Amino acid sequence: MTAEERLAELGLTVPDVVPPVAAYLPAVRSGAMVYTAGQIPMRDGVLVATGKVGAEVTPETAYECARQCALNAMAAIRSVTGTLEGIRILKVGVFVASAPDFTAQAAVANGASELFGAVFGELGVHARSAVGVAVLPLDSAVEVEVIAEVVG
Repeated sequence: MTAEERLAELGLTVPDVVPPVAAYLPAVRSGAMVYTAGQIPMRDGVLVATGKVGAEVTPETAYECARQCALNAMAAIRSVTGTLEGIRILKVGVFVASAPDFTAQAAVANGASELFGAVFGELGVHARSAVGVAVLPLDSAVEVEVIAEVVG
């Protein structure tokens, strides 16, 4: 089953690439390596959630934000590779705008990690960082960046 077929089975589609909100590219390819810019949870031109996780944003909503960020990262990857086939997810960095007492960044990051695993199978299992931060661009609750490799 292809990555696109797995997405369809999950009831998901890869969105259009989110336009940059500053001076950068959504993704850059160098040889077999693909580096995405930080992806915020834009869906149809609107952020899924704003504010701090553990305050204005629930952990469950933040998990969904991380999933949307992962879909947006897939769009960025596909924009420079032309496909999602033969893509290996190597490293995922997840940034969570956190209330001072919120410590479940890893659970939020699972929204992205679990989706990459479901879509890419073994090629979606990756190294990861999950970091709590004070604020993210546009007051986004979550931001995800990805390092991927074209293997096939």
